[in-house]
Amino acid sequence: MSINQSFIMELQHEAASTHRILERVPVDKNDWKPHAKSMKLGNLVSHIVSLPTWMTMIMTSDELNLATMDYKPVIATSNSELAETFDKNVNEAVAALQAASEADFGKMWTLRKGDHVILTMPKASVLRSMAMSHLYHHRGQLTVYLRLLDVPVPGLYGPSADDMIAMAASSEAVAN
Repeated sequence: MSINQSFIMELQHEAASTHRILERVPVDKNDWKPHAKSMKLGNLVSHIVSLPTWMTMIMTSDELNLATMDYKPVIATSNSELAETFDKNVNEAVAALQAASEADFGKMWTLRKGDHVILTMPKASVLRSMAMSHLYHHRGQLTVYLRLLDVPVPGLYGPSADDMIAMAASSEAVAN
């Protein structure tokens, strides 16, 4: 299997799990945060939804300069807006990955802030750490936000505690 196909399969699989989380985000609580040092819910979700654009950027450029980056988070006001934006960003990432050659994944990519180089690594490594693992980290963070807001959390790699409770209740109802 090619490197790009491996990344695409993983992205599409994980995007389905991310969708299950995004469907449950209480967008009416976008200003909520669990702690003074935490991100607001709306900002966290905006960040998650935008992370697939990093995959596109990594594969279509050689560097990102944070000093000249013009990032303006868009805070969604509906779950359908979250899903549509996420799908668009994932589809663009898939297209960028499909267009990449095996050699492209070994090309060096740099993250900098002005003259200060933060990192330089092969694109495959940057995809894994700065895009995909970064997405999974914040998605996990979002599940904690949902739990604290008493929103049932869907399972990602097996049933969640909420799924288990629902299954037990369903089994009990069938038994009665």
